[in-house]
Amino acid sequence: MNRLTTSWGDYGLTRFPEDRRDPFRAWDASDEYLLKHLRDTGAGPVDLSGTVVVVGDRWGALTTVLAAHGHDPVQITDSFLAQQATRANLARSGSDPDAVRLLSTRDAPPARIDVLLVRVPKSLALLEDQLHRLAPAVHEGTVVVGTGMVKEIHTSTLRLFERIVGPTRTSLAEKKARLIHCTPDPGIARTPSPWPVTYALPDGIGPVSGRTVTNHAGIFCAERLDIGTRFLLEHLPRPAGAARIVDLGCGNGVVGTAAALAAPGARVSFVDESYQAVASAEATFAANAGPDREADFVVGDGMAGTPPGSVDLVLNNPPFHSHLATTDATARRMFTGARDALRPGGELLVVGNRHLGYHVQLRRIFGNCELVGSNTKFVLLRAVRR
Repeated sequence: MNRLTTSWGDYGLTRFPEDRRDPFRAWDASDEYLLKHLRDTGAGPVDLSGTVVVVGDRWGALTTVLAAHGHDPVQITDSFLAQQATRANLARSGSDPDAVRLLSTRDAPPARIDVLLVRVPKSLALLEDQLHRLAPAVHEGTVVVGTGMVKEIHTSTLRLFERIVGPTRTSLAEKKARLIHCTPDPGIARTPSPWPVTYALPDGIGPVSGRTVTNHAGIFCAERLDIGTRFLLEHLPRPAGAARIVDLGCGNGVVGTAAALAAPGARVSFVDESYQAVASAEATFAANAGPDREADFVVGDGMAGTPPGSVDLVLNNPPFHSHLATTDATARRMFTGARDALRPGGELLVVGNRHLGYHVQLRRIFGNCELVGSNTKFVLLRAVRR
């Protein structure tokens, strides 16, 4: 556990799931900069007596500090893991987790927002979508402050605030972090949000060739099929009988939908920690599988909620980034969770960049790993639960 020391106090914060080997903190300099600004704007502290909304709080640092001082903000996040981290950090700080409203990006936002704090996300599309959803609740007196590391804030970021909320300026950089100050303009003429978007899949990728995919904002490769997923689809197995299949880290659900079409008797579960991803997967499945076909859609921590020994096949294209940090921790947890959920003889099929060395982890976790296919960039690996 690392400790965040600010003028608000000293807080022990962790990411979720808590891992003593995790070298990354639950906050960064942009969180510190924003908390410092709220205490002293140059004209005194920001009035936090109204409805305070915190968007994109990555591990709950902002929410935890504000709640500890009785402000009980509303948190809005796309991440299930961020919500769980927030709950743990609130409890650790002595706050009541139930006193803070933890909303997802799919929930209706508050009808009125007096202070809007935005942790700039990695995805410009997600920022655009959320600003469109929140703008109707912002009024002329709303204090709007964004925060992010300098490398995360671009001209396009500022243009979004200006186009959707109002005139925007930035602060000086501090510890490679920057603030965005936006003055709401109630008379601004907003165009409708372009999200979600749909596109047609290419030919030559099995059962989903030419089918339509739906992507909500913030989903990886929102406007085209990524090449890793395409490689997996080209080698997709066709389980016989009433198999249980999990599309783990489902994204827009194209892999799980392909598996469902390839195996009409199978029951497919779509699992992701992103609310936007699971909503995308549900829309993609509904558009292609037919009205009588059922599936499960789960926002959660990987396979944590899956009964042991209940799954026949897990399909996985694991991410190797946690926000902007490169890490194999997510893949490692996915592989371990898949092993526990698979029945004896069940299989995990993983696609990944060649340089990531997933075969080493799979052999360590499963005791075996087979190369199914490869090209110049990707490998497709199979591990079997013995």
